[in-house]
Amino acid sequence: QVQLVESGGGLVQAGGSLRLSCAASGSIFSNNAMGWYRQAPGKQREMVATFTSGSSTNYADSVKGRFFISRDNPKNTVYLQMSSLKPEDTAVYYCNIDPLRLKLGLGYTWGQGTQVTVSS
Repeated sequence: QVQLVESGGGLVQAGGSLRLSCAASGSIFSNNAMGWYRQAPGKQREMVATFTSGSSTNYADSVKGRFFISRDNPKNTVYLQMSSLKPEDTAVYYCNIDPLRLKLGLGYTWGQGTQVTVSS
């Protein structure tokens, strides 16, 4: 069973940067498009950034130009570089398969996520 482990979160002031990492227990990234998601208190989980099946990328409008998704397939790791952070970016961040296949029920078991807190 694939395990996803997110890390790199923390407390940062508005305008700061963080880089999140998501490591998988198996070699899944070379065959699957992965994405980053977040869930703020009292809100539904939402897609933040994702690779698509064609290796393109999609970003939520709220993070375009500030967040950048990348991956290192040999290391089975996907990253999320976050810059110009805002208090509204505060959430628990998770990685999983791309949104289309997630909706089809093909996602992996969610990891524990990594908390990002942005202070104003």
